[in-house]
Amino acid sequence: MAKSSQPMQSDQASPPAASPELLDRSDPEAEIARAVRAYSNWGRWGADDVLGTANFITDGLRLAAAGLVRRGASFSLSQRFDMDGPQRGWRRRTNPVHTMLGTGTDAALGNQGFPHGIGGADDVIAMPLQCSTQWDGLGHIFDHGKAWNGRDAARTVTSDGDLVTGIEQLARPMCGRGVLLDVGRVIGPALGTAGGGRGELPDGFAITAEHLIATAAAHGITVGRGDLVLVRTGQYARALREGWGNYAGGAAPGLSFTTAGWLHRTEIAAVATDTWGFEVRPNEFDDAFQPLHQVAIPHLGLLIGEMWALEELADDCAADGVYEFFLTAAPLPITGAVGSPVNPIAVK
Repeated sequence: MAKSSQPMQSDQASPPAASPELLDRSDPEAEIARAVRAYSNWGRWGADDVLGTANFITDGLRLAAAGLVRRGASFSLSQRFDMDGPQRGWRRRTNPVHTMLGTGTDAALGNQGFPHGIGGADDVIAMPLQCSTQWDGLGHIFDHGKAWNGRDAARTVTSDGDLVTGIEQLARPMCGRGVLLDVGRVIGPALGTAGGGRGELPDGFAITAEHLIATAAAHGITVGRGDLVLVRTGQYARALREGWGNYAGGAAPGLSFTTAGWLHRTEIAAVATDTWGFEVRPNEFDDAFQPLHQVAIPHLGLLIGEMWALEELADDCAADGVYEFFLTAAPLPITGAVGSPVNPIAVK
């Protein structure tokens, strides 16, 4: 297995993470406030910062990540963008609608009006920016009316878009060392649940910091500053086999709220999962909606990826024992957007 020489903040030296059992499930607001006090990055990179944890990716780390390419094998980590996607209309999120503006039929019938026999095809797509593989931008989630770095949400994201931290700000920095944590393969078999033997975590399974640390150890890697961390739960594999079902917005394995400390102290640049919502669903409180998002995006400044297709990469990593690679995952520079489709490419 590949052993990384990248400097990191050791998990062994860090204070233990809170246990899900210790959460006050009746009071998510208090738990969120407690996490914010402990893990906020507001002001860390100055009052005008627009990059959040992407600041951790330095030129030197990108140069080192380029050295991880040994075979030249590349893997697309994107689901398809088509009408057969997972969306069911929640918050008006639909699957992409692809329409042809010009076709070979038009050309063959001479309807395009071009000289000397030339013809062509054009098309257009209409879709929510977070309908398939995507990044959540820093303007996507607020906490009590506050956006990333303490900004007033009402003045930051308006009907004109995200006026400060639009996703276009992140078009340049999002490439570097990628790390796959295949929690499904490492933890799943021991659970004794359906799908565990296939490396699939059950819906509602909360991935703790201990699970993440154990998975990294099993892979022979460390996780540290500037990493782009991919967490495979196996839920996408199940959706490919059984159909989408409630993949978009339903119950799912995902990160526990208690991983906020791990996300903070490891100083990773971004984290992405193969699920719709990144964190465990149902959430770990009696009445809550995506509480880890409420800490990670507006307070940590952490870029979150969702609905990534990790199966082909995970199979290759399991085959050769190498779980680190060069990853490029730039969002489309859509001015003022609070999220973006992405076709991440891992190169080994």
